[in-house]
Amino acid sequence: MNMTQIITKIDDVLYTWCLIYMLAGAGIFFTIRTGFVQIRMFKDAMHCMLERKASDKGVSSFQALMIATASRVGTGNMAGVATAIVVGGPGAAFWMWLMAILGASSAFVESTLAQIYKEKDGDTFKGGPAYYIEKALNARWLGIVFAISLIATFAFGFNGLQAYNIVSAFEYYVPNFGASRIPMIVGIILFVITLILFFGGTDKISWVSSVMVPIMAGVYIVLGLLIIVLNIGEIPEMLVTIFKSAFDFKAIFGGFTGSCMVYGIKRGLFSNEAGMGSAPNASASAEVTHPVKQGLAQTISVYIDTLLICSTTVFILLLTGVYQTDSTLSGIPLIQQSVAKQFGPFAIHVITAAVCMFAFTSIIGNYFYAEANIRFITKSDKAMVVFRIAAAAMVFFGAQNNIDVAWSLADITMGLEAIVNIIAIVLLSGIAVKALKDYEKQKAAGQNPVFYEKNIGLNNTSVWK
Repeated sequence: MNMTQIITKIDDVLYTWCLIYMLAGAGIFFTIRTGFVQIRMFKDAMHCMLERKASDKGVSSFQALMIATASRVGTGNMAGVATAIVVGGPGAAFWMWLMAILGASSAFVESTLAQIYKEKDGDTFKGGPAYYIEKALNARWLGIVFAISLIATFAFGFNGLQAYNIVSAFEYYVPNFGASRIPMIVGIILFVITLILFFGGTDKISWVSSVMVPIMAGVYIVLGLLIIVLNIGEIPEMLVTIFKSAFDFKAIFGGFTGSCMVYGIKRGLFSNEAGMGSAPNASASAEVTHPVKQGLAQTISVYIDTLLICSTTVFILLLTGVYQTDSTLSGIPLIQQSVAKQFGPFAIHVITAAVCMFAFTSIIGNYFYAEANIRFITKSDKAMVVFRIAAAAMVFFGAQNNIDVAWSLADITMGLEAIVNIIAIVLLSGIAVKALKDYEKQKAAGQNPVFYEKNIGLNNTSVWK
């Protein structure tokens, strides 16, 4: 067995037999412990998402939400979902939706904790799992393990892959693509743009995310809605097919690892990243009066990612039916041909644009996470400069190659990151629940909730004195 096979085997075992149970279990645990906060406080979450900043400085709740959504929403919402439907069947959609609802409670807990233990960073804030692991669990060494695994995953593994996905979107247009200069040209363009954004700081990244994410999501969702409208008569049959497939227990347990249940759960959890420890890095940057406000807002990001974007892919595939008639197609090409069947070849250009925007916003969202964790490890400005150049260089190199081994390694490092974070947020969930009760108490009294650490018996935060 060679190194690539060993890495792939570790990746499969980690995700199929370990993380899938930990993340799903955590979602159920937090849903019960918070009293179904992600459902009963949906109206509050929408309000918190749009609330103005607590001051003229820093990042708004909406901008922090868009940074998190930028990283969550990527080509996986398209190619990953397409693979789940092709391999696992239509029932994968049901399990994907269920995991989004359960996972939103995990997103609430981790993002609330990130807000509670955030630190001041110039005119804005920084924080995330590494910070609450150090402060609340008094384990800086474990925080560093988390930080290193996140940096390896997002700044280098995932960003290289997103750059490759941008380049591959142009394969449809260029004869003899493999021998063309397109990868080099696109790689140079991406290197320059990302370098400017990386050195531009939080303000530029949050502004670009707050503009591009709504546009890219809106265009893709509108495309899906048009397909729904044009095939409205087939919706009932489609839903029946999804639910029948989802509860075909003979098919599920006959081949469990390749079943619709496993594929749906994996796609739901690993697309919206709820509980994995990535989004809290963006959540900590928000300027809010109470940590729970950003925790609630981040539940909306999970819904946007899975219930809107991933579901759009599901509807496109199931209503057009191309996945049933052409078994050679999968991933992005399958989606391109599905929309082309409905609208003609022009629609392929729309999907290409969507792929580029999804991938690019993921790159800047991923970088934002990594920077927060570099700052946790070292305060050195020189180290930050080197890191920014290296991160931009990885985008360039990723555009040149389909780095399968790097992708598998990134999966493994993300698995380590997720395991550390799940353990931490389960241990610290009581703090998030106390903050939630404090928020609800102030709301019931007709107040705009304002948080002080003493309200819930803490004395180890930096900004909530």
